Amino acid sequence: MTAEPSVPAPASATASAAVSTSASASAPPSGSAQAPATSYVSGTSDLPLLGETIGANFARMAAANADREALVDVPSGRRWTYAELDADVDRLALGLMAAGIAKGDRVGIWALNCPEWVLVQYATAKIGAILVNVNPSYRQHELAYAVKQSGLRLLVSMATYRTTDYRAMIDAVRPECPDLGQVVYIGDSGWDRLIESGQAQRQGQGQAQGQAPESLAERMATLGADDPINIQYTSGTTGYPKGATLSHHNILNNGFFVTETIRFTNEDRLCIPVPFYHCFGMVMGNLGATSHGATMVIPAPSFDAAATLKAVQDERCTALYGVPTMFIAEQNLPDFSGYDLSTLRTGIMAGSPCPVEVMKRCISEMNMAQVAIAYGMTETSPVSMQTRPDDEVERRTATVGRVHPHLEVKIVDPASGLTVPRGTPGEFCTRGYSVMLGYWNDPTKTAEAIDEARWMHTGDLAEMREDGYVNIVGRIKDMVIRGGENLYPREIEEFLYSHPDIADVQVIGVPDPRYGEELCAWIKLRAGADPLDAAGVAAFCEGKLSRHKVPRYVLVVDEFPMTVTGKVRKMEMRATSVEWLGLKA
Repeated sequence: MTAEPSVPAPASATASAAVSTSASASAPPSGSAQAPATSYVSGTSDLPLLGETIGANFARMAAANADREALVDVPSGRRWTYAELDADVDRLALGLMAAGIAKGDRVGIWALNCPEWVLVQYATAKIGAILVNVNPSYRQHELAYAVKQSGLRLLVSMATYRTTDYRAMIDAVRPECPDLGQVVYIGDSGWDRLIESGQAQRQGQGQAQGQAPESLAERMATLGADDPINIQYTSGTTGYPKGATLSHHNILNNGFFVTETIRFTNEDRLCIPVPFYHCFGMVMGNLGATSHGATMVIPAPSFDAAATLKAVQDERCTALYGVPTMFIAEQNLPDFSGYDLSTLRTGIMAGSPCPVEVMKRCISEMNMAQVAIAYGMTETSPVSMQTRPDDEVERRTATVGRVHPHLEVKIVDPASGLTVPRGTPGEFCTRGYSVMLGYWNDPTKTAEAIDEARWMHTGDLAEMREDGYVNIVGRIKDMVIRGGENLYPREIEEFLYSHPDIADVQVIGVPDPRYGEELCAWIKLRAGADPLDAAGVAAFCEGKLSRHKVPRYVLVVDEFPMTVTGKVRKMEMRATSVEWLGLKA
C-alpha cells in the first residue's frame, strides 16, 4: 500500500478554533477603500486538506480509536467499537471482491438508515467501487432509471419496509437492466453469504486454483483520492435525475471540515436522523464523525421525532442534525420538555431555509448553544457555507454563515455572469475541492452547471453582506415576478413565521392575468390555533410588509409535499395551488 500523505492528527477543539476565513474575505484589501467590496470570498484554514482515500482515513482513525464506540443502532440495539466496525467493513469489502466487484464498478444501496448502509459505504470505499445511493422513496420506473443510467453491477437492498415491497420492484426491473448481475437483500441469506465469503478470504481460505486471492491491501494501494467513489442522484424536479459524481477527496474533506467547524473530537456522539442516501447523512454525518473518531448514532430507519429525542437522551448525544422541518416536529412534540437534552452542545440545521425562531429554540430549549447552519448542495459535497460556534446569535440565525475552509464563493448577475457588489442579490457560485467531478455520463448537463473556470453555478439566489456572511433569498426558479417586481419567498416566509398561530409556512408564485404572478402562502397552523384566511394574513401584514409582498391567496394545510430529505416540493405545490384555486385558465 502506498505511504499515507502527511496529514494533521485527528482534530481537537483547539485545532478547530484555528479554522478561519481571511480578513480579506470580508473587507476590501488595504489601499482600496474607495472600491466597493464585491461579493467574493475565499476561505482559509490552518489545517490542510486531507490527501487520502476514505478507506485509508477510516483505517487510520479505527486504529487510533480502536476501543471507542463507532456505531450505535438504537432500533436493534447493535453496537460496534471502531475495531469491530473496521473488521466488519473489511469482511464485507473482501466479500464484494470475491463477488467480482472491481475498482470503478458501481454498487448500489437501496435502504433506509441501518448499520448495513454504513458497512456498504465504507466497504465500497476500501475497494474503490463507486457507491450509488438509491432514494428509498423511488418506485419502479425511477429505480430502473438509476440502475440503468449508473450501470449497477450489484445492488444491496431492503427486501420490504412497511407496505413497500422492494424485492417485487427489483424483480420487475431486472429484465431491462442487463448490467445488474447480483442483488443482495439485507438480513437475507445472500447478505450472510457475502459476509461469510469475505470472512473466508480474510482467513486465507478463498484461494482458487492454487493462487491467493487479491488482498484488500493490494486493492487499496491502487486507489487515488481523486477517484470517483459516489454517485448521488439529484431530486429530479424537472426531467430525469442527474447523477452527481463525487470523489474521495470531495466528500472526505467536506465531512471533515463540516464537523471540524463545529469543534468535533473523538468524544462527540452524533445523532443522525437525516437519511444516509443523501449527503447530509453519509457525508456530514458518517464521514464527519469517523474522520474525527466520533460516534454515529442511528435513532430510527427514517425520521421519527420522538425516537430522535429519545436517542439523544439515552445515548447521551452531544450533537444532533436535522432539516428545519425535523427540528419543528421535535419542538412541537407534546412532551418535548420532558426529554433530557442536557448533553447536547452542537449540531447542524441545513437542507432548506432555517426559520429564525426554530433556530433560537434549538439554542435556548435544546441546549445546542453551538448549533450551526450549513448551506450547500449535493454537487458540492455538499457544504459551502457554515456559521461558526462563536458567531453571535444574529449571524447564526439570519445567515447561512461564511465560506468554508479551502473554498471560494462569489455572487454573480445571472444575466451577465459578473460578480455583483455586496448587498446585491445574484446567483451563488462556488469553486474548490468540493465541486463534483461531473454528472455521471452526462457531459452536457455537467457543462451547464460547471463553467470553464470550474465555478459551480447553483441556481440559488443569494446576497452577501458587508461582513462576508451570506443570505439565501431563494431559487432563481422560485423567485416570483409580480408586475415587474422581484419578490423573494424566503423574506415573506420569515415574516409570516412570526405570526403566533403559524407553525410553518411556504410561499410560492401562481399565475395571474394582470400581474403575471401572485403570491400564495401554504400555512400549517399550531395546535389549537384559530382559523386563518387571506384576510387575517393581510391584517397581520398591514403596516409591516409592503402591500405587493402580502400573499393574495392563503391555503391552510396539514402537510407540505416533501422529499425524503425534508425539502419542500414547491413545484408540486404550484401545480396543486393552480388546481385548487381554479387558475388553469
